Amino acid sequence: MENITRRGFIGVGATAAMAAALSGCSSGSGSAASASTSASSAPAASGGAASATMSLVLIRHGESEWNKENLFTGWTDVDLSEAGRAEAVEGGKALAAEGLDFDICYTSYLKRAIHTLNIVLDEVDRAWLPVVKAWQLNERHYGALQGLNKSETAEKYGEDQVKVWRRSYDTRPPALEEGDERDAHLQPAYRDVNPADIPMAECLKDTVARTWPYFQSDILPQMQAGKRVLISAHGNSLRSLVMQFDKLSEDEVVELNIPTGIPLVYMFDQDLNVLEKRYIGDPAVIEAKTNQVANQGKAK
Repeated sequence: MENITRRGFIGVGATAAMAAALSGCSSGSGSAASASTSASSAPAASGGAASATMSLVLIRHGESEWNKENLFTGWTDVDLSEAGRAEAVEGGKALAAEGLDFDICYTSYLKRAIHTLNIVLDEVDRAWLPVVKAWQLNERHYGALQGLNKSETAEKYGEDQVKVWRRSYDTRPPALEEGDERDAHLQPAYRDVNPADIPMAECLKDTVARTWPYFQSDILPQMQAGKRVLISAHGNSLRSLVMQFDKLSEDEVVELNIPTGIPLVYMFDQDLNVLEKRYIGDPAVIEAKTNQVANQGKAK
């Protein structure tokens, strides 16, 4: 392997408070009546109170510099490419056009997901929203494959083997060796993480084992409390969640591809049964991006 190259919304509560304040001022200006009308015509706020349905939006980060070079990335902290930033802008614009709003956001420790979220929040004018960063939402750890070119690796080991390493549910790629400069144990971002929880390589089953419990313990209670949640993460951490939401088998999840920069909207009942699932965007673009992801591990 060493030879392979490597938008402004005014909430009902705020409008009603303004109307109440204005009602104590001198009458005759008509301001209180106007504010009251505005309050009654505004859409009901959906955040902060439990309801019959729960909303969640997932977005996979835009193209990174290593995506552009077709390299295995995993936990390597590479930034977005210019194309990736443009994807994040378009994803944010799509959410704004739909009028979707949020109360809390989650992302990983990796800057390509963090910067995607920041760009999206700028586009929906929600940069002030609370953001929780969790290493459990990191991409799958690709072990010793990190930094290697996917096509060249496929040429050397075969497309079938690379598909197993990339997509199989329970087969890990070759692990990093202790002391490897790519080892996350040596990186300051993980200094407060239990060393035993930091992988040297992961299969999707391993990723599910950290991502799904975190969703259940930290994110789901927010949704059950009525919070509208946005998650910006990675192909495999999002596949881990979608696998559980959609009740996919181990074989079915192998063929699941999540396009970059395209918001995926879920509506659930209180038992986390899917009521609605849809991507926001041009179907042709979504299909093209999905196919692009699927073809990354093929020899050229």
